[in-house]
Amino acid sequence: MPEPGIIDIRITDIRQLFNSLDPSPFHERDLDREAEEFIVGWADEFPVQSPLELVIRVPREQLDQARQSNIAEAIHNYFSYRAVATTRRIRFQLREGRFALAMGLAFLAVCILLRQLAGSIAPPPFQQVFQEGLLILGWVAMWRPLQLFLYDWWPVRHHGRLYRKLAGMKVTVLAV
Repeated sequence: MPEPGIIDIRITDIRQLFNSLDPSPFHERDLDREAEEFIVGWADEFPVQSPLELVIRVPREQLDQARQSNIAEAIHNYFSYRAVATTRRIRFQLREGRFALAMGLAFLAVCILLRQLAGSIAPPPFQQVFQEGLLILGWVAMWRPLQLFLYDWWPVRHHGRLYRKLAGMKVTVLAV
């Protein structure tokens, strides 16, 4: 098994890790935005297949409180929730993509039909301009569906995998 990637955090108070406005019980609280960005940013630096370990260093006088607070469970719960939310986001994006694709294909079909009609109605100097303009307009309407299906979901999927990995990482609390 490869050596785990270690993410090392030093804090002066365990409350620094969590969102102070979240009224949930400690083991269900959201991570502080900056703490999450730090952890996710460092986790993203390690290869996907390597295990991770989060080492949280607290002042010696807070070590007992930190261990009793079950910080590991809170962090695992948070990243599990983020992984589930990311899966929902991908499903939403793909549903949006299917709708956009249906609309784009319908608009493209209308543009192609109008292009054929423009060939028989428009005077010769304008005929080609209208035809090419309608064809380009139809393909431009396909831009968003293609962007959704080809590119937009990859970063979301990557973050989902990263959150699942973080939800299962080892969390160790040590005294400074």
